[in-house]
Amino acid sequence: MVSNTKIIFAQVPTGYPEPGVHMKVEKSEIDLNADIPQGSVLLKVLCLSVDPYMRGRMRDAHKKSYSPAFPLGQPMNGHAMSQVVKSNNEKFKVGDLVYGMTPFVEYALIPEQFTSHLEVRNDAKDSGIPLTNFIGILGMPGMTAYVGLIKFGKPKKGETLYVSAASGAVGQLVGQIGKILGLYVVGSAGSDEKVAYLKELGFDAAFNYKTKDISEALKETCPNGIDIYFENVGGKMLEAVIDHANTFARIVCCGMISQYNRENPEPIHNLMQVVAKSLEIVGFIVSNYPEMEGQFRKDVTEWLKSGQIKYRETIAEGIEKTPEALVDVLKGNNFGKQVVKVADL
Repeated sequence: MVSNTKIIFAQVPTGYPEPGVHMKVEKSEIDLNADIPQGSVLLKVLCLSVDPYMRGRMRDAHKKSYSPAFPLGQPMNGHAMSQVVKSNNEKFKVGDLVYGMTPFVEYALIPEQFTSHLEVRNDAKDSGIPLTNFIGILGMPGMTAYVGLIKFGKPKKGETLYVSAASGAVGQLVGQIGKILGLYVVGSAGSDEKVAYLKELGFDAAFNYKTKDISEALKETCPNGIDIYFENVGGKMLEAVIDHANTFARIVCCGMISQYNRENPEPIHNLMQVVAKSLEIVGFIVSNYPEMEGQFRKDVTEWLKSGQIKYRETIAEGIEKTPEALVDVLKGNNFGKQVVKVADL
């Protein structure tokens, strides 16, 4: 028997979730020598992704959304890199590395009907790229940045791109792709350290939204107005951007983290400008565009290996740190992509 710690969704929060209340660490054990059902695989979870969208899954299951609610009393789940330790499925071999949606546990038994959500990624073994990158820049967050900017931002060389939450898992890549495509790139973040990092990445300008008036900062850093806004924040930030947007600007809505923990979301008071400026506001869910995955992986892997782009991560050590890691993401306390290292390869 070996340890099999689990992260349990224990209670629906109304504001910020609290470790030990809404998410609980449950100790258990598993027999790795026991037989497993036909078609199933047993995974050793190596690292898992903690992302803002998970707050939306911490809801009453009767409320429908694009992503299913976490079942109460059951392990939470998300994207992870794992290693096959036992297989009763011909598609997976012992030792394979796999990427996909996995319960937040140390060892996960995946029934046959859910193995379709797993992808063998043995290329990660000798890629020279950190394993955690495969759940970040080369995983769902990275593809979100790529699809959002290229498909919906429709960038043209010389345009101004503004990215909120620009030092986060998605934002830092959006800005760097924008520079590769010849855009003038501006970002905002919640600390002077994060602002300095954006400038290191090559952003043309950046500001701390906590210490500067957002409207004045946009006027200063985007003197030619905003052509593309990659929206990660919502609320007052979105309202300010609409005021500074150019005619025919594209507002690509990826997330609105400032609203996730509010019982009463903030209103937007200037929506008439959407009509007056012929603005295009579009939301998207990256999983709806699987046809872009191949090109995304090819392009971003090349940019990463060539040094054209960099990617910062915050790594929490140990699965028991998962609840605190998620709260850090929601409060902006982490820096870059938040991952949890569960075990060594």
